[in-house]
This record gives sequence, structure tokens and C-alpha cells, in this order.
Amino acid sequence: MSGAGKSLVGDHLADKVRRRRRLEEITSSLPEQTRVITVSNQKGGVGKTTTTVNLASALARRGANVLVIDLDPQGNASTALGVMHRPEVTSVYEVLLGDSGIEDAIQPTTDHERLFCVPSTINLAGAEIELVSLVAREQRLRTALEQYLREAEHHFHYVFIDCPPSLGLLTVNAFVAAREVLIPIQCEYYALEGLSQLLGNIRLIQKHLNPELVVSTILLTMYDSRTNLANEVAEEVRSHFPSEVMEAVIPRSVRISEAPSYGQTVHAYDRASIGALAYLEAAAELAERSKPLIHEGA
Repeated sequence: MSGAGKSLVGDHLADKVRRRRRLEEITSSLPEQTRVITVSNQKGGVGKTTTTVNLASALARRGANVLVIDLDPQGNASTALGVMHRPEVTSVYEVLLGDSGIEDAIQPTTDHERLFCVPSTINLAGAEIELVSLVAREQRLRTALEQYLREAEHHFHYVFIDCPPSLGLLTVNAFVAAREVLIPIQCEYYALEGLSQLLGNIRLIQKHLNPELVVSTILLTMYDSRTNLANEVAEEVRSHFPSEVMEAVIPRSVRISEAPSYGQTVHAYDRASIGALAYLEAAAELAERSKPLIHEGA
């Protein structure tokens, strides 16, 4: 390796050490009331599920009790957290239909002892049609979640809801159940494509179904500081949403991409990687941002 190459590697390692030491100095307070956060983007391939499971995992490692609700029929969040989601498993599908409570569907994950998951199964693929005829079809998840949080044996500090990349009754249920929306945006071409439609849909939810819902956080993903494009996209997003965009950014990372194929979060797969460090930084920042309360009476 040339002298310049060795210097770059040394600078990279020194930067990781500095960032880890800075993280160790941050003591994040845990919210007294449960923060319910829907992770959403109607554009696919932006790192939505990856962000859900890795933020949840990072917060658990920082001492929080965290629940992930997998509301995507693909079940990728369930896979990444190592929970069973075969068709016969009690899942969020039964919860939405009112056949089971969350206490019947919740499972411990293989990722961390503080991290739990309500899995999705293939049965959820038909739930959109089945929900149409049900009473309070948009409120099913909210009702079940509020009841569970009231009666749960131990307190959850965070609930993350991973929803499909489309606006249907499943996503509407996620928006109605949450107080916050976290939007991952990739630092690539057409990053803002579909975002105006998503924000318009959120405004409709606020007006008609959940006035407490806020877009609290935007997280930049797949960031490559070596490219002008990534820096231009990041600058554009920050100019549009100066208070919502996190300082932490998630880099384009092989380890982040590989982890799901092993049924793991990036923290379990390679905790020393730059991707794991980035999600720990994002989790620490999320913990220090505004902490809205859960719905009245929950």
C-alpha cells in the first residue's frame, strides 16, 4: 500500500475512534412516555426496513426497551430480527383482524434482550381487502397497541412500525397508531420523488384521522461523501427540511447490505463496522430530539 493509502486508512480508523468515544460520552435519557414512530417512504429501496430494525437495535443497545411492529407483508423486518414468521405463527395479521392481541403475537428477537417484535406473515398480503369491511378499519392497530401498552408487564420506550412502500389500509393504520413519522431518504437521483405525495397523505391523516401525527425526523441514507451527487442531495433535503433532517447520516455500506441476508441487524452482523456506528449515532440523536407523548390515555 502506498503512503497516501496508509494515510487514508489511518485517518479513517482515527475518525471511527473519535466518533465512538464521542458516543460513549453521550448519556441519552429514556422517554417517560412511549414514543410510537412509523417509518415510511412510498418510494421503495430507500432503506426503510433497514432503518427500522437498525435504529431499534441501536436504541436497545443504548438501554431502551423497544418494540418493532412489522406491518409489511414481505416480513423483512421479522427476518432481520430473527423472529419466526411462518404462516401459522400468530402475527400482526391476527391483531388487525381482532382475533388476537399484541400480547399473543409479540416475540423476543435474537438481536437483543431489550428488543421485541410483532411479526408479519404472508397472511398479511390479503389484509387490505379483509379490513375494508371491518368497523373502525383505520384504527385497528392503534386500538390494539394502546391496550397492550396500558397492560404490558414492562414499559416500552419506543415502538417502531415498519409499513409497506404504498398507501393502503396497512400504512393508514400505521399513521393512525403513531405520533411520529420518520422518513428515510436515499442520497441518490430522484431522492425527493414521491415525497410531496407522502407529505400530502400525511396531511390528510392529520386532518381526518390523527391530528397528533407529526413528521419529526428525516434520515439521509445510502450516503457516499466521495460523490458530488450525494452531497448535493443532502444539501437539497436539508434546505427543504432544516429542522427535521438529522445530523447523522447513514453511509452506503456493504455490511449494512449484507446483514439482512444473514437474518441480522448490522449491529449483530458486524458491530465494528461504519454502518453500525452510523446507526448508533442516529439512535443517540433520535433520543435527544423531541419526545412527543403517546395518545391520550395510553
